[in-house]
Amino acid sequence: MPRTARPRRRAALAALSCCVALGCGTGTVPAGARPTQPPDVPAGSGRGVVTWASAADRLGEAARGDRGYRLVVRTSVGGSGLRVRLSNAFGDQPVTFGSVRAGLRRSGAALVPGSNRPLTFGGAPSVTVPAGGLVLSDPLPGRVPAGSDLAVSLHVTRAGGTLTGHRTALQTSYVSDGDHTAEESATHWRRRTGSWFYLDAVTVRPRKGAAAVAALGDSITDGWHSTADLNRRWPDHLARRLARSATGTVEGVANEGISGNRVLTDGPGQSALNRLSRDVLSLPGVRTVFLFQGVNDIKADPAPTAAQLIAGYRTLVDRAHAAGKCVVGATIAPFKGWPEWDPAAEAARRKVNAFIRHGGAFDAVTDVDRVLRSPRDPERMLPAFDSGDHIHPNDKGMRAVADAVDLDSLECRPG
Repeated sequence: MPRTARPRRRAALAALSCCVALGCGTGTVPAGARPTQPPDVPAGSGRGVVTWASAADRLGEAARGDRGYRLVVRTSVGGSGLRVRLSNAFGDQPVTFGSVRAGLRRSGAALVPGSNRPLTFGGAPSVTVPAGGLVLSDPLPGRVPAGSDLAVSLHVTRAGGTLTGHRTALQTSYVSDGDHTAEESATHWRRRTGSWFYLDAVTVRPRKGAAAVAALGDSITDGWHSTADLNRRWPDHLARRLARSATGTVEGVANEGISGNRVLTDGPGQSALNRLSRDVLSLPGVRTVFLFQGVNDIKADPAPTAAQLIAGYRTLVDRAHAAGKCVVGATIAPFKGWPEWDPAAEAARRKVNAFIRHGGAFDAVTDVDRVLRSPRDPERMLPAFDSGDHIHPNDKGMRAVADAVDLDSLECRPG
């Protein structure tokens, strides 16, 4: 049932917070699908509420030392005590960060003057993250506004082996040689990148009672085919809806989509079963898991049966419930016209969607299939929402997905 609603802060208060932001101016699952439980990632680790997140993965390039990254991310919920989480989850060697800073972006790689502040780790300005590890910074004094462009600047002094990051950021960030993290100009940040490196979460301490939703998904959640640099992924649209809402406690949105990701088996990224603990349950303040995934499973060759995918859903829901989280399930959207579509995949999609709608496993359901499908051919996406490849929504379709979410459903208690 929905929690008792609390009034949100108005835009005037959000604008006031900008003045002091960051101190500115001052079933049976197939073999191989068993979940891993990283022992060093406690559920809900850290204080506060996640305001931005991205699922880490193994990148196809080697990690390098004396390299700088200025990573641009968009906050959802605002608050004080900003912390960043750095991930070496897929690294096979330690990585040392000599300096880490956070500031508000003005434009491009340039920052709002006076906003770029150093972060510490256990009081120290540098930190070494072991292979496979995560580290959370100390809280930063001052406030960060909701819906702002945050620039987290990292200088990697020592690294090697496998690089951890998120390939499809759909956001321009910047790379440099040497340590230019303290610089607020764009002078030494000339090289552009469309990926995020090492940074996998940002948290804040928002108003009392505020919480977050984590969207666990594939390329549609990742935002593929939405317009880059404009924050038009469906979780971005959802964050804006939540910010405009006058009631409710869920304000933070964590986008944990990975293009090509599956529920049951590893591929692009670890499977949803294998990454649930790190990518969702370990994020502070997450009340609700929004599960929108499964199309990559049913169009795979060989593909699991509908019953196997349903068993995977049940396992995910059970684990999330055991961690005290609510789970909203989204139906799988139509994809006829995509090269891997065939009648067998469509039959599996219909069976799985019937389970999502009526199986009683989820605390609530968002019927994405109903919203995106064409009334003339329900096996296809509505042309107005189709990016052109018949599986990924365009900007308008992304917004339709977000608009389909009942905001009250995100307030639910786990079943």
